[in-house]
Amino acid sequence: MIELRNVGKSFGGSAPALQDVSFDVPAGSICALLGHNGAGKTTTVSILCTLLTPSSGHAKVAGYDVVEQAAQVRSSIGVTGQDVAVDILLTGRENLTLFGRLRGLRRKRARERADELLDQFDVVAAADRPVSTYSGGMRRRIDIAAALVVPPKVLFLDEPTTGLDPRSRRAVWALVSGLSEQGVTVLLTTQYLEEADVLSDSIVILGSGQVIASGTAGDLKRLVGHGYCEVTLVDPVDVARVAELLVDFADLEVDSEACTVAVLAADGVATLREVLRRLSENEIELIDISLRKPSLDEVFLHLTQPIVTA
Repeated sequence: MIELRNVGKSFGGSAPALQDVSFDVPAGSICALLGHNGAGKTTTVSILCTLLTPSSGHAKVAGYDVVEQAAQVRSSIGVTGQDVAVDILLTGRENLTLFGRLRGLRRKRARERADELLDQFDVVAAADRPVSTYSGGMRRRIDIAAALVVPPKVLFLDEPTTGLDPRSRRAVWALVSGLSEQGVTVLLTTQYLEEADVLSDSIVILGSGQVIASGTAGDLKRLVGHGYCEVTLVDPVDVARVAELLVDFADLEVDSEACTVAVLAADGVATLREVLRRLSENEIELIDISLRKPSLDEVFLHLTQPIVTA
């Protein structure tokens, strides 16, 4: 449903924003596009939405070439950006009706479609209130609904849960999963690695405008090749001290709120023994120490670290 082959994009004399980007997204699946700031995510989505023209290579969406058949691409997609793009002075119902009319629906059908979406997105109770009175999660639901007034074959979601509380975020996750079950292909960009892990059927990681890894979440976790040794501390004051004791280990991760410190367990049990020895010698009290599989956050940091620090 989405196909990119050797896509490149340059802006003037600066370094290329994209270089030979190639990946596919099957129909009815969810693909998460990940990367640090400046990695090329927004440029990729802009090309697929026909907002930018590639400098090289080609891309297709819903079977249409994004350059030669741009109008057909636009009629096949829905797009939700990072910022909510609805009129906060109108009600939720009025917004959806307006978007229906803009997409060519007759007045009666636009009202009917608005009612259908209000029910599907669980905002019927607030349908006739101005969007300015909505919570962040409700605004995001109306924003996504607006992209669906004419059901698209492909939906682009650019960081759809940024700034939402955990409950609202999970509500949006449920909506996105439901769209996939209805056969809508979703390309999702996100800064929340847990979101990609939960939602995606496939993941593409960009770095400096290039694809540095792709596959399922499980595939990417296996790329790391090692588990992690994680310690949970009794006293939060010890977190910084433990980080200093383990600073020579690869992929050191510190979570002060959870009172945990994790390092790449390149030598498996031997790494665990060495960590335990150092902490014991320094009389650090532990709640737990364990070996575990890498999280998607750790995979992302491991794969992108050479690019970020170059």
